[in-house]
Amino acid sequence: MVDTPGKITLWQVEIFVAAAEESSISAAARRLGASNSAVSQQLSNLESALGARLLERGERPMPLTAAGEMFLKRAQAILNEAAQATAELTVRDMSSRVRLRLGMIEDFDADVTPALLMKLSETMPKARFLLETGASHRLLDKLETRGLDLTVTAEPTDLSSSLEVHPLLQDPYVVVAPKRMIRDQAKMLDVLRAKPLIQYTSRHVMGRQIAAHLTRQNLVLSHRFELDSYHSIMAMVARGEGWTILTPLGVMRAKRFMDRVETFPLPFAPLSRQISLIARRDDEQDMPATLAATIRPLISEEIVAFCQGRMPWLGDQMKVLG
Repeated sequence: MVDTPGKITLWQVEIFVAAAEESSISAAARRLGASNSAVSQQLSNLESALGARLLERGERPMPLTAAGEMFLKRAQAILNEAAQATAELTVRDMSSRVRLRLGMIEDFDADVTPALLMKLSETMPKARFLLETGASHRLLDKLETRGLDLTVTAEPTDLSSSLEVHPLLQDPYVVVAPKRMIRDQAKMLDVLRAKPLIQYTSRHVMGRQIAAHLTRQNLVLSHRFELDSYHSIMAMVARGEGWTILTPLGVMRAKRFMDRVETFPLPFAPLSRQISLIARRDDEQDMPATLAATIRPLISEEIVAFCQGRMPWLGDQMKVLG
């Protein structure tokens, strides 16, 4: 592509936003399917057109300059307006969509996500998909800063009113203990008090929700370990190092340990989290509702049926929403 000197192109803006979000030329190039040299050259052309340096390219990770911080907000708005214009011209026709940036909670990574992408590839044959998995709070941050079009996350209590929410799944919290640790459910709480809690990290939404609930129950429990990996937590429980509180979805993520642990309802007030599809209000017209309707049957088939089969006592505590 030949750029007119002094002019800013949409391609340059998209490259700059990718480089700013990835903090790396090479990562931005991989994301956009371009070469490192092309990305670097377009950034140089953009900086020349603006008369300002936007990125500190000599540092790793690559930070924004003060001018870059200022321009990033404008650049994201430019890309959003371009996407909105495209959406308006292809009203309600998902088959004409050319790009979808989708955030997906890690809990759906192995079961729901592959099936969803296959369905979307059929209904959106022209689209290029950018999928990002991660913790809920990071995905929501990217959605609000326009790094993602839609995201599936655990819904926090303080969600911005600028976002629209499509509920997908009610995922209750359960006790996970080593086999034969809990012999009498009537005395479960006494046993749990005497054993160490292997705690899910409070740096994530789920961990904070668990910690706040325990505080409301006036429960002070012994814990030495605070981890952010379902597999690590389940491995330690399976070895008899303690017990934990997770959701059936979290337990399912570490299936290899399921035969060495047992799950029970919480021996105090119940608690659950809600998984939802979230989008910026009015940005995507009817796509969020359409996508949510596509995801719900996959959740029912791939997750809820399995969990209720392994934990029949769950009943409708775990259910598809909406």
